[in-house]
Amino acid sequence: MKVQALLQANSERLKALYGGEIPLARYESLAEIFRGKFGREPEAFVSAPGRTEVIGNHTDHNLGRVLAGAVNLDTLSCVAAREDMRVILYSEGYEAPFELDLEDLEVRAEERETTYALIRGVAARLSQLGYRIGGFEACVTSTVFKGSGLSSSAAFEVLVVAIFDSLFNGWTIDPKLNARISQYAENVYFGKPSGLMDQMASAVGGLVMIDFLPKEAEVEAVKYDFAKKGYVLCVVTAGGDHGDLTAEYAAMPIEMKAVARALGREVLAEVTEEELLEALPRLKNAVPDRAILRAFHFVDETRRTVQAVEALKRDDLQAFLAVEKASGESSWKLLQNLYVPGRDNQEIPLALEMSRRILGEKGAWRMHGGGFAGTILAFVPISMFEQYRERMDSVFGAGATVPLSIRPEGAVCIRE
Repeated sequence: MKVQALLQANSERLKALYGGEIPLARYESLAEIFRGKFGREPEAFVSAPGRTEVIGNHTDHNLGRVLAGAVNLDTLSCVAAREDMRVILYSEGYEAPFELDLEDLEVRAEERETTYALIRGVAARLSQLGYRIGGFEACVTSTVFKGSGLSSSAAFEVLVVAIFDSLFNGWTIDPKLNARISQYAENVYFGKPSGLMDQMASAVGGLVMIDFLPKEAEVEAVKYDFAKKGYVLCVVTAGGDHGDLTAEYAAMPIEMKAVARALGREVLAEVTEEELLEALPRLKNAVPDRAILRAFHFVDETRRTVQAVEALKRDDLQAFLAVEKASGESSWKLLQNLYVPGRDNQEIPLALEMSRRILGEKGAWRMHGGGFAGTILAFVPISMFEQYRERMDSVFGAGATVPLSIRPEGAVCIRE
């Protein structure tokens, strides 16, 4: 594989993927690592993007709506097929490779919450659906760092589906199916009860509104260039430890679904605000108060998602920013996924309050992703961005503030 020539032939596409400059050295270095590890030329580069949740905090698991986008940071692999069923995958930051045999596709308890589980889970689901699988060799690097709030796990899952697709299935797997296969691997094999938003945004690409209520999630592309309107979309890694928070994350969908069941439904997407209000006397004795507040967040947030998209369609950026701030307030007051119980350090609320005081009426800020730790999302006027970044980084560390661009494609394969 002549990497430089391959990238030059795909230069316009790559510029769009990465928001300007092609990371030529990154591709060449990965190909060189592959040659050193496996003693042969790679067949293809496969890339899957991280994602940003623009609005729709904790709506996907109750089949609401979300506005999300693929971003210019990605998980990138250099790959080649094997003739047997062994997978050998070297990942940056790990000295030893991940090795497994796909002759065995059963769930393994000892692999829960590991890379092995994700690879085996993807392969198992592809096989169940009638797609071809096989062994492969890969070297992987990522700018979607763990804890970045841009869903490194979903990017990796979508990447693995795309590797099997590119090497064995002729690039025939629909992006929405890629997302569902990825979610299956995370839910069943990895053991994390996630919704579908992260995988769908990464697999489909672009800025998209996703309605999860229909049996086949409806995905609507939304075209908008924030930079042309004078704003930077960025995330700030406030920090905090996600460890021991599994119960806190799991409680949100569980409590929301408990409210839905108390009203004779399966998920809150089937419940209206009026029904919630009318049922309050009964709900007060059936579920915890926090569950009711979280249910109100859900119905409001799903409505806000539609309002945000409508504002972008009519090019009313100020209305969009107002909806973004309302989303952040709701996560803080109703969803209650900012403060970590029993911890003195509250990084997420501090980052949001700093944003409010720095930006005033000139931008928007909100919780980003699961909550309790990790990142916030901000829309910052270009004229204020350097000041904003300097002040946020002075508190949360150099490089905490990361500007993003929306990537127009989801998972991609680049080969000769």
